[in-house]
Amino acid sequence: MEIKVLHQVLEWNQDVSAEVRRTLAENKVCLINVMGSPGAGKTSLLAALIARLRGQFRIGVIEGDITGQSDAEKIAALHIPAVQLNTDGACHIEAMSIRNILPQFDLAALDVLFVENIGNLVCPAEFDIGENFRLTVLSIPEGDDKVAKYPLMFTDTDCLVLSKCDMLPYFDFDTARVTADYRAVNPEGPQFQTSGRTGAGMDALAAHLAGRIRAALA
Repeated sequence: MEIKVLHQVLEWNQDVSAEVRRTLAENKVCLINVMGSPGAGKTSLLAALIARLRGQFRIGVIEGDITGQSDAEKIAALHIPAVQLNTDGACHIEAMSIRNILPQFDLAALDVLFVENIGNLVCPAEFDIGENFRLTVLSIPEGDDKVAKYPLMFTDTDCLVLSKCDMLPYFDFDTARVTADYRAVNPEGPQFQTSGRTGAGMDALAAHLAGRIRAALA
């Protein structure tokens, strides 16, 4: 019975994610699902990417958190349309939530909608929210064993970003191990090393995303 219920929930989510995808395609909006652990640097990464992409694309952000709105306030301070989505305990965002929140945006005035998912390396990977592109953030302080421990998150992503790379001298973090583990589950997935503090790697990541966005909007 438990398996049957889970199967029905996933089928329902897939139906709604297809609806979200159609709505965004009709409005020519690219949805990017940003995933990673709490404290991985997702919000800081978004701010850095917004600074580099806003001259090319009209951007909006959905900030997912269990509670609070501090991250949405940081994005709104950049004069970017932002909506806070609180899950009230749920460890992931589902397509239904995205469908319900889309009317809060003027989709005709957007090219890109970033979704900062709940900080979690397990549940968000299991739910299609109608995204065009998945980006997973792994920070240096988290340790180099996370790809091996949570393979689905890294198998189903379209891009891996190692964040806080300015901290590499202070942690026993083996980037070669992460790359090998990532290649084992996602052989073609691109990988970037970035630092929000120094800006290292951000231009290359932004250029990659710009190409993916243009392809999605074509």
